[in-house]
Amino acid sequence: MNLDLNGKVALVCGGSKGIGYASAVELAKLGAKIILVSRTESSLQARVSELSQINDAGHEYLAVDMSDHAALMSDVQKCLDKGPIHIVLNNTGGPPAGPIVTAESEQFLTAIQNHLLVNHSLAQLLIPGMREAGYGRIINMVSTSVRQPIDGLGVSNTTRGAVASWAKTLSTEIAQDGITVNNVLPGATKTERLEQIIDARTASSGLEKEAIVQTFLREIPMYRFAEPEEVGSMVAFLASPAAAYITGVSIPVDGGRIRSI
Repeated sequence: MNLDLNGKVALVCGGSKGIGYASAVELAKLGAKIILVSRTESSLQARVSELSQINDAGHEYLAVDMSDHAALMSDVQKCLDKGPIHIVLNNTGGPPAGPIVTAESEQFLTAIQNHLLVNHSLAQLLIPGMREAGYGRIINMVSTSVRQPIDGLGVSNTTRGAVASWAKTLSTEIAQDGITVNNVLPGATKTERLEQIIDARTASSGLEKEAIVQTFLREIPMYRFAEPEEVGSMVAFLASPAAAYITGVSIPVDGGRIRSI
């Protein structure tokens, strides 16, 4: 199985912590050069130093807010001026929790801008270089809500579905260029995002936090939360040459939460 990513450059959004950083680590283990994207420069500096202990590909970072589209595209273009970016992991923190019936229109607009439109703009910027290089991997970190909506995440459920449809459409348009487009659907994973969701549900329900945790675990046949690196391993596989004939799919990494076939 060819998992070699030596000579490949990967742009990892939301790369300073959680699933984003775990994915960067797994990509670096396969030899890729990593460009981390996040807001906090001090965290990024520490992470790049850690990645340099894995390989010496010359990892970099972009300290930019993903919601500032113009700044993000400008910074990524500067990286492209040095050469193609072969792999991109689209990964942005999810919208605030809450039922869909009380969601304001602005919440949907913000979520669409920070997820769908950022993904689309990055794809438009990166695809020409991927075509020229004859190698491209666009990987979107989405959610199991694409298949099975999650209670209390109305805006997120809606936005994730839109991203999945966009990705499927794009995958058919660029498949002949040797560029794949796939979605990873993480289940409940040990990240700050999961803690936020649990805390929000605890506050709204009036139940003890442990009772809410048990509610989550009972939905997972494996009866545990995922480790970030377990999701990162799927990202690394999809980024590798071994996954060259996989495109346009949404792959759950969820411990069996999704009950449909």
